[in-house]
Amino acid sequence: MALEDICGFKDTPVHRKWFPASHFEDTDRSFHMTDFGLRRLKKSGRNSGIPLQFFIPTLPNSVPFNPRPSLPFSPSNHSVTVSRPFPLSHGTTTLGFIFQGGVIAAADSRASAGGLVACPAVHKITPIHSHLVVTSSGSGADCMLWERILAREIRLYQLRHRRCLSICGTAKLLSFMLHPFKGTDVCVALTLCGWDKEVGPKLIYVCSDGARLNGDIFSVGSGSPYAYGVLDRELRWSLSKEEAISLAREAVFRATHRDAYSGNKVDIFHITAQGWSQRKREDLKEEYYRDMERRAKIVEERKRVTILDALG
Repeated sequence: MALEDICGFKDTPVHRKWFPASHFEDTDRSFHMTDFGLRRLKKSGRNSGIPLQFFIPTLPNSVPFNPRPSLPFSPSNHSVTVSRPFPLSHGTTTLGFIFQGGVIAAADSRASAGGLVACPAVHKITPIHSHLVVTSSGSGADCMLWERILAREIRLYQLRHRRCLSICGTAKLLSFMLHPFKGTDVCVALTLCGWDKEVGPKLIYVCSDGARLNGDIFSVGSGSPYAYGVLDRELRWSLSKEEAISLAREAVFRATHRDAYSGNKVDIFHITAQGWSQRKREDLKEEYYRDMERRAKIVEERKRVTILDALG
């Protein structure tokens, strides 16, 4: 692996003892069914010193294990397609936009599985390094996996080259890694919100089919049409930090009010040249009560004006 190359682990006696070259060419290893429904990896006498033993759960309609795939990184050779008992619908609300004070990233915290709320407190905004966060929408498992892979590759690049990869380079790397999975069940949509030292704030959307879009405002998920309605009306370059945060909170709130697959709480990140900062997670019901108070004040003001007009 790349980390082994950096650390020089392959040249150590421990590596040669645990992972001899013959280990990967051993033909005596095989998978077999046990009485408990597990497939167990047999170890030959030559590799009995390796302190590894794998237990893999069996899957319905699983294919036989092939120790020598023709394409090592082909998703068709590594993924096992299992039919779901019922179709799952994904839903979320994430957004990001650029203003004069940096980049704002916001998202709700509800993880849904069809008509079910799988988890009310999910973190959909993940820091990658000090000047980059990503908002995730799609399949929760796929998003978590690819965020970890991206963070690993960025860290390895930093160790190799003694500098951090640019936001554009990060988006291109992620797009290239996701493109081989185009047409599969992988469902990942990540928005990279960061700050480049050379070019300033950057906002790039990357999808699991390899698409890569650069822009100043993005909203992704089932609640995005409602969030776009608020952002298109209120967003402007000259917003202050507090105004931008309030706008992001309101956009997520309006989306969760109309979209059943979004809700619970809102996470907001602010990215500047000094790095990212996270606001305390807020419950959207508090925004609901604030909105009700605003509506009540508007109604009272209209009544007062009507009374004054009638008296005058």
